Amino acid sequence: MLRTGARLLVDQLLMQGVNHIFCVPGESYLAVLDALADARSIRLVVNRHESGSTFMADAYAKLTGQPGVAFVTRGPGATNAAIGIHTAFQDSTPMVVFVGQVGSEFVEREAFQEIDYRRMFGPMTKWVAQIDRADRVPEYVARAFQVASSGRPGPVVLALPEDMQAQTAEVDDALCHQPVQAAPSDTQIAALRRALGQAQRPLVLVGGYGWTAPACENLRRWAEANHLPVACAFRFQDLYDNDLPNYVGDVGIGINPKLAQRVKDADLMVAIGPRLGEMTTGGYSLLAVPRPRQALIHVHQGIEELGRVYQPALAICSGMPQFASRLAMMMPIESPPWREATAAARAEYEAWQGRPPVYSHSVPKLDLWQVVDHLRRTLPHDTLIANGAGNFSTWAHRFWRYGPLRTQLAPTAGSMGYGVPAAVAAKIVAPERTVVCFAGDGDFLMTAQELATAVQYQAAPLVLVFNNGMYGTIRMHQEREFPARVSGTALVNPHFALLAQAYGGAGFVVERTDEFGPALAQALEHTQGKRTPALIELRCDPEVITPNATLSAIRATAQVQRG
Repeated sequence: MLRTGARLLVDQLLMQGVNHIFCVPGESYLAVLDALADARSIRLVVNRHESGSTFMADAYAKLTGQPGVAFVTRGPGATNAAIGIHTAFQDSTPMVVFVGQVGSEFVEREAFQEIDYRRMFGPMTKWVAQIDRADRVPEYVARAFQVASSGRPGPVVLALPEDMQAQTAEVDDALCHQPVQAAPSDTQIAALRRALGQAQRPLVLVGGYGWTAPACENLRRWAEANHLPVACAFRFQDLYDNDLPNYVGDVGIGINPKLAQRVKDADLMVAIGPRLGEMTTGGYSLLAVPRPRQALIHVHQGIEELGRVYQPALAICSGMPQFASRLAMMMPIESPPWREATAAARAEYEAWQGRPPVYSHSVPKLDLWQVVDHLRRTLPHDTLIANGAGNFSTWAHRFWRYGPLRTQLAPTAGSMGYGVPAAVAAKIVAPERTVVCFAGDGDFLMTAQELATAVQYQAAPLVLVFNNGMYGTIRMHQEREFPARVSGTALVNPHFALLAQAYGGAGFVVERTDEFGPALAQALEHTQGKRTPALIELRCDPEVITPNATLSAIRATAQVQRG
């Protein structure tokens, strides 16, 4: 059958199992938009900014395990989308992004909004290509999904020249992609068990993409059978139920100092899935580079990641389900000598979740620790928490207990503005779930316009805006490096609750701790009844910059150190 390039493209998306597309429409792919009008099984979600499209595609992939798909227009649309593409690259999230391109007759002239996408996106994708002929659409699309989802997953960008979309061709459809992952060998599994049997102070660190619910269950069976302490890498806290007695905390920004010491003191580190990047390793300080003091067993999907920074004693290239299934079959270690240490590490984790040191002298009108505690006591165990980047996220990472996979959507790339689009995408894909977004005031306003998307598609997340009138993380570093010299970090904010109402949602303001419970009840009632988002503006004391320190204390310490 003779089909246009645009029709071929949409047909291939159907063949690849695509059911959601996130986009901002553009004239550079009008023909594709027209073809999508006939694809009833694909839900087209129209965003208000291209960063929202790629952030939502990233969140969709993390939530479903299937590649996220986004369409953006050429030039400005592509550059706006870059933040989500970079996030997907660092987070190892499978994503396929289609970008409009100028017609072939105008290429290399710096035509209107023309960009060389191979040069632009090359360093932050697994593959970038341009489909110049309609008859090659099935080939390119199939390869894009195969590359995005195999090995270490990541983003792929395909450029779509306008004239190609109108070309016609008679060509067969491609088959659906089949993600390929390696599996551990018998020799590697035997070596792992032998190393575990010789250890005195082992620690398991889990993270990365590619986990499934059965894989997490197999991991739990193995860890519990061997009484192993399990920690989660930065922003992968939902890979191991935080209520289990051998969960000992997260290894990332603001790590429990006692857990950090346990990482350093371990004689065996079994890292299953994480890249062991800067955030997870405390700036590459918890493990020595290139040869860690701990015996390191590193399991990762991407063979290029093994030995990239750290030289492991045992490197295993494997997908997470493939590896976890072998763990579940492993014979447990008899009478492991670390059982008491696991219990002690768990006790340290529970103590770390208690009232933080910042409240040792005085408690502000709005106690954020009590806010998170109230959320924990009120919301379902499988509540999904989404957040962007900033000091505010510490309150979620440290004091919330994440339940089963998937209950956390957060960017390891540290992208501000991620939380709102991720939360909206989660409610679109899984409307039955309770979804809460933690956002700072600066973080929120980078993608606040996606509340309009939420209203349009009847998605109803709850958004908590931590309003302290500043870019808090940068202000904290500023006080440490240049005390009492505030420059560029102060914010003058809108009335966030009224802004939410203007978008068509509900808005509430909380200034005191005792106001939060009633506001939460009203907000949840609204999201469930009206099917539109609700926002609670938490007017925070700017002094409480982290759970451990005030701005004044940070400034005073820095001034003393500088004499």
